[in-house]
Amino acid sequence: MGTADIRYLKGLAKQYPTIPAAATEIINLQAILSLPKGTEHFITDIHGEYDQFQHIMKNGSGAIKRKIEEEFCNSLSVAEKKNIAILIYYPELKLKQIVKQEENMEDWYKVTLYRLIRICKSASSKYTRSKVRKALPKDFAYVIEELLTGRPDVADQEAYYNEIINSVIRTGRASELVVAFCNLIRRLIVDHLHVVGDIYDRGPYPNLIMDTLMEHHSVDIQWGNHDVLWMGAAAGNPACIANVIRISAKYGNLNTLEDGYGINLIPLVRFALDKYEKDPCDVFHLDYREDEYDIKDVQLDEKMHKAITIIQFKLEGQLMKRRPEFQMEHRLLLDKMDLEKGTVVVEGKTYPLKDACFPTIDMKNPYELSPEEADVVERLVTAFINCEKLQKHIRFLFTKGSLYKVYNGNLLYHGCVPFNEDGSFKKVRIFDKEYSGKELYDVLEHYARKGYYSIDSAEKQKGLDILWFIWQNANSPVFGKSKMTTFERYFIADKATHKEPKNPYYRLLEQEEIVNKILKEFGLEDPDSHIINGHVPVETKRGESPVKCNGKLLIIDGGFSKAYQPKTGIAGYTLIYNSYGLLLAAHEPFESVEKAVQDGNDIHSHMMLVQHVNLRKTVADTDVGKEIRENIVDLEKLLCAYREGTIVERQ
Repeated sequence: MGTADIRYLKGLAKQYPTIPAAATEIINLQAILSLPKGTEHFITDIHGEYDQFQHIMKNGSGAIKRKIEEEFCNSLSVAEKKNIAILIYYPELKLKQIVKQEENMEDWYKVTLYRLIRICKSASSKYTRSKVRKALPKDFAYVIEELLTGRPDVADQEAYYNEIINSVIRTGRASELVVAFCNLIRRLIVDHLHVVGDIYDRGPYPNLIMDTLMEHHSVDIQWGNHDVLWMGAAAGNPACIANVIRISAKYGNLNTLEDGYGINLIPLVRFALDKYEKDPCDVFHLDYREDEYDIKDVQLDEKMHKAITIIQFKLEGQLMKRRPEFQMEHRLLLDKMDLEKGTVVVEGKTYPLKDACFPTIDMKNPYELSPEEADVVERLVTAFINCEKLQKHIRFLFTKGSLYKVYNGNLLYHGCVPFNEDGSFKKVRIFDKEYSGKELYDVLEHYARKGYYSIDSAEKQKGLDILWFIWQNANSPVFGKSKMTTFERYFIADKATHKEPKNPYYRLLEQEEIVNKILKEFGLEDPDSHIINGHVPVETKRGESPVKCNGKLLIIDGGFSKAYQPKTGIAGYTLIYNSYGLLLAAHEPFESVEKAVQDGNDIHSHMMLVQHVNLRKTVADTDVGKEIRENIVDLEKLLCAYREGTIVERQ
């Protein structure tokens, strides 16, 4: 045994100072390995849709309904099982309704608590008592533990339970205990949450989604292109900030910035009114939702929309010129305009402009900000950098997030792995070196983190520029298209110019050898491994399937965003990976929380079995299991050292 091994074991001996202590821990860890694998929940492309996100989080993509069905089967009616499910999702709201309807609340509490105890026992069976104990709410920790485990020294367990429940009802705490049980069940049903990208943009409440994720007991995030855009904005990249504001304006969500994050947009308001007061800004109409938008703001928001869009094109032009290695010169379009003729040249072809009123553009130097624009940009950058709530959310994205993740034999990422047409990984130059496959992801993430954290000005600037590169460069894994045709969509009527050809990945992913090649690149060669992929909406209404290559690749973006639902035909896919296998859920649009509670309406979800295992997976089959086995090996070495006298026990 080497010196380093002895030093490590001496450190371990401080935690387990005796043979019995080390042996007991080995036994405990070995027992954990035999427990069923915890349930993983995969969700992606939320795009600010808080209500639908919240409901799918609360029902665990149908996992709670399945648990209720397993526990009660035909012993309860469909209506009773539905009411239990809604109670578990929204206990406080459902209780208010029940109090108004029930004549005998005492009986209702007794029946309901017994049912919740049964569900909770079943949900907790795959965890150690220690883990369940840590999840218990402080106010009811003792009571719930007694109700879940009973007392071996009490002969009549039912009488013991009745005594506890009657005491809770008598002291007026029954409603609080019901809520505590419901919250605990939701906590236990799903062990870990994966968010496979795009929390931000389009929908109105990404800030509320981020608040919810920050309170979640176990979560990781794979960054989507829209997340990276906000990360760049929070880091102070002006081009990213302009994009964030433009998209918020376009979808009628400026309140997200002003009310959700407290970012001051008054400088932009004043500038827009000054420069575009008499401009109808017809090209800059808003894609707002009538039930969630104050119509009186339309004209002002359209002017702000135009003002920030022109600023964005200027800032992006400056960045493209500063970084020729990004190879985006073909996207410099402001200098291709002829404002007298009202035309623009794109890829060698001349098109009429839908709008040629650009009072802030000097055609001698079209990418230079006017003094007023420069002042607005400076103020906006300061506002984003100094926004405490935004910075808290973005730090969480950096802490819990990454461009990809390998977890329990699955590869998770948003977007695509850049490929060439011939099926080879595309080589991409990042500053002074070329990268492809996994290395490309790693180097982009390296620079993205520098863009936010680095104190070296040159390295930070590289990182800031890379954050924008990840947002819209053709070689970005999370964008995956040859170009972002924002300019064309605003100013050119010919829809042929609006097309954004996808990376060959999206054609090649139908081939199983390509999927296997990707898995191998990221270190996964197990035949049961999968790729779980977000970003591109699955057009179910056109017969497209989210399951590719015999279930090896799953695309689980089905259209959470209401802006996508007319195209996809559904309201999102989510995935459950439990000890029995993989279940894919296709969700119908969610009406409202009020409807769910009042009428018992759950999201109607269609379940699709992707993979069913013959032998139930246990903790031993997971990444945590691998760590536990390594810990057991170390503890066995410690036992050997104790018994050989190499290390002395401390009594």
